[in-house]
Amino acid sequence: MKAKELKQLASGRWESIVASLAPQLAQAIERLPHHVPCPVHGGVDGFRLFRDFGETGGGVCNTCGIQHDGHTLIMWANGWDFMTAHRAISDLLPGEGTNRYRPPVAPRQVVKKEEVDVQSIRETLNHVWKQSVSLSAPKARPARMYFANRGIGLIDYRKIDSDMIRFVPVLEYYEEGKLLGKYPAIVSMMCDANGRPSTVHRTYITHDGVKAAVSSPKKMMRHCADNLFGAMRIAVKGNSKTLAVTEGIETALAVMGAFKLPVWAAGNAYLLENFVPPQGVDVVIYADKDRPSRQHPEGHGLSSAKLLLKRLWSEGIKAGIKLPEEDIPQGMKSLDWLDALNGSVHQAPAQKTVSR
Repeated sequence: MKAKELKQLASGRWESIVASLAPQLAQAIERLPHHVPCPVHGGVDGFRLFRDFGETGGGVCNTCGIQHDGHTLIMWANGWDFMTAHRAISDLLPGEGTNRYRPPVAPRQVVKKEEVDVQSIRETLNHVWKQSVSLSAPKARPARMYFANRGIGLIDYRKIDSDMIRFVPVLEYYEEGKLLGKYPAIVSMMCDANGRPSTVHRTYITHDGVKAAVSSPKKMMRHCADNLFGAMRIAVKGNSKTLAVTEGIETALAVMGAFKLPVWAAGNAYLLENFVPPQGVDVVIYADKDRPSRQHPEGHGLSSAKLLLKRLWSEGIKAGIKLPEEDIPQGMKSLDWLDALNGSVHQAPAQKTVSR
């Protein structure tokens, strides 16, 4: 059976197919379309299935990325190659030569995919942004305390673009549409490759400068653009010929302070590998060092950094990767540049470099 034919036959049956072949996704199916822990790397609520899951079989993890259909979803969840997933799905579908077909369980009523109300999303984003103040403002003391508590040294706020990263004294915190409280928050604007604002990243904190005691203190708002890829342009690029990029915001601020480079933050490993730099710059990728996994034997951070490096090279852009040389401490899942810099106060941090 060809892949196109398989997808046509599987449309409307993905719920039972996925439940049979990837039972670790049962919680996501049960709670569709709400967020649940990722079946691959865990966490709190980074994964969800699409509203049209029954028809397409697709889902998305904030860290691992988008699985556009049931075929790729099962490959990702089980660590299978294409043919293994293809044969397993084929065995559950009617067709010539198959003897192991089992009628699928009647799928839940398909919820029609919501039309994206771009204007409504923009109004919500603007509502949040209009409440914000500069990080150097007196009201932003909790944000400055948060950065200090994270081990980020003195920050030169003149080099931070105050139109891109700011502070909201009181911001609503929602989970599954329910208001659970109000907290101070650091807000960062995500822009697409053309520099147009697309969404806002929020880090909920306390007045004492620590992460808020909520299940997801870091949240991305809905996008108002079709292109979900972009970056948080937290540093003023100026006339620099070199631009650094990291996954996280705090890591970006630490790198900016230590290496005196303008730094943008992609948001996570998946967004890092899809990062598009502005024209006319060389790129230095300050990658996270993550523990190996089934999907990423080198660690997700380095794997994404290498994918980005390869693409930039193919486009004629000079680029390199800098990776902390220290081993990941016992009990930690990863080591980013903020961790490395905090552990190397009295000497220049060690780094491995991959360049063209």
